[in-house]
Amino acid sequence: MNEQQPWAWSEVEWRRLVDQVRAGRSLAPRSWPNGARAAVALSFDSDHETNELRDGARSIGRMSWGQYGPRQGVPRITRTLDRHGVRASFFVPAVAALLHPEEQRDLAAAGHEIGIHGWIHELNSALPYETERDLMFRAADVLEKLTGRRPVGMRTPSWDFSPNTLRIVRELGLLYDSSLMADDDPYELLEAGEPTGIIELPVEWIRDDAVYFNMHRFSGLRPYTPPEAVFDIFRREFDGAYSEGGLFLLTMHPHVIGYRSRIWILDRLLEYMKEKGDVWFATHAEVASHVKAEAGL
Repeated sequence: MNEQQPWAWSEVEWRRLVDQVRAGRSLAPRSWPNGARAAVALSFDSDHETNELRDGARSIGRMSWGQYGPRQGVPRITRTLDRHGVRASFFVPAVAALLHPEEQRDLAAAGHEIGIHGWIHELNSALPYETERDLMFRAADVLEKLTGRRPVGMRTPSWDFSPNTLRIVRELGLLYDSSLMADDDPYELLEAGEPTGIIELPVEWIRDDAVYFNMHRFSGLRPYTPPEAVFDIFRREFDGAYSEGGLFLLTMHPHVIGYRSRIWILDRLLEYMKEKGDVWFATHAEVASHVKAEAGL
């Protein structure tokens, strides 16, 4: 890496940095299945205890907070999804999957998707290529062994995408990634300016429950948004997707959305979206497969 200050970089250098991973052509389809006007892809990042473990921390209190996810969060989420007849995608660090193997088996048996979410919720950008690759391949192996299905998609822990991540996604032979933010609708990823055939299902902090509700008593992090306001933000994001005929992708966490005072957000949002009558609810893998077929990739 050039050690010069950014303002001293040559055009070759800053273009090289920007072009490492870039949004390519839009893959927003001409139509969604069954004549739907918009698509909805719900996802849950089942970090569980790994939020504390990944930094080498050992707080029993924070690990118990993570354990709330499998004990209460996931059951409340699955009951809500079942009531509405909706399947979702669960992105699970391998360590969390090994701590709670029956959860993964039950989710897969119910038709939900299990996707890669790192090994122990590590930060990819802090790792050399060989380590990041080893952890991602091992994570894929663990999820396949537990569920009987090889994952076809991944979401990087904390949406932390290293210069090597896309290379590893391609080596894994994945259908899609869901970690980047260059659009509202699906697009193809470029690597050094070249099309990869990898579909990106974009995320955004606006459409993530954690940014509104997270808490850490030893830092300045405090919940600052009432649940009614979070529901309103999510609803408006969906309304925009519906108006444009696009994709509404929402990221939630069992240890965040799963509380008694918050799970109603998911329930009411599903009610609201289903009232439209022409919305396609799908897993991330189903959305990626549809846009791939539409684009002829």
